[in-house]
Amino acid sequence: METLTLQQAAAFLKIHPVTLQEKARAGEIPGAKVGKCWVFLEIDLVEFIRSQYRRRVLQGAHERNIACHSTNAKTRPSGGSKSSSMDERYNAALGLTTKSKPRNSTTG
Repeated sequence: METLTLQQAAAFLKIHPVTLQEKARAGEIPGAKVGKCWVFLEIDLVEFIRSQYRRRVLQGAHERNIACHSTNAKTRPSGGSKSSSMDERYNAALGLTTKSKPRNSTTG
């Protein structure tokens, strides 16, 4: 079993050594810090690469490339002064009572 230093493992994975160190610290890539140095097993790195390949293949098998056609859709303007009349029509259709406008009361 061959061991690799941080720099060797980074070259093997074709990533920057700092990126590898961060990923190894986070447990995303298998490795161990022995003393002051990071040590990686080549076989673990190969397994890591293969696991990434399988995951991407599996994800890609279920993805569909669906075009979005909503940019050509025409929309009607909404809101504004006609909103209250729409509410009145819904209330009438549902048999709901509407709030009446408050009446001015005079005291005498």
